[in-house]
Amino acid sequence: MKILIQEDNMAYKVKGTCVDASFLVLGPYQTNVYVVSDGSATFVVDPASDAKKIAAALGGRKLDAIVLTHRHSDHVTAAAELRSLTGATVIASAIDADMICGDKPVPRDDQKFPVCPVDQRVNHGDVVKIGNMPWKVIGTPGHTEGSMCLFLDSSLTERLDASPVLIAGDTLFFGSIGRTDFSGGSMSAMRKSLKRLAVLPDDTVVLPGHGNLTTIGGERRRVFAFYA
Repeated sequence: MKILIQEDNMAYKVKGTCVDASFLVLGPYQTNVYVVSDGSATFVVDPASDAKKIAAALGGRKLDAIVLTHRHSDHVTAAAELRSLTGATVIASAIDADMICGDKPVPRDDQKFPVCPVDQRVNHGDVVKIGNMPWKVIGTPGHTEGSMCLFLDSSLTERLDASPVLIAGDTLFFGSIGRTDFSGGSMSAMRKSLKRLAVLPDDTVVLPGHGNLTTIGGERRRVFAFYA
């Protein structure tokens, strides 16, 4: 399956998915910052930096939510400013939320970031409804204790023939996985997390935190066969 990506003035637009998705590449670690919408609601995934640029990429749309896949600075640095600019609800895993909002200190090997209130804390198996989009939360510890992915089944959208979507954070990449050697990382936990993702449909489009987009089917032979 080939994922079609069209470059716009401000972002790359992903084609063939069951919801509209585009992304900016921002920050010193070249983080993929996604803007996802079904026409009734819009949310941003992992605002790495430059909240004003992200807000401009909304094109006048109201921002309903900010989803943080995990607590690392290259995924949350602009979250507080973007929340202040837009009034959007911040959603993160219950496990990583205390560090994101500053109730617990980040480990010494993590870079500090502006703390951000977390308005909705979620756990594995929860369903997050944003607009008409019911995203299933998949807890994927391994990169951090509270890393999570979100999955949208195309059968639950208006685009029944389009591809499902997985927001993967730093769990699954094109041909690789997230590092497990930081504080809170665990290779054994990562292997279990990858097994959770390996059951998803092959045509699921994977939106990773960095690098090229991919599919579950593509990573079945590159990643899952080795790790899961």
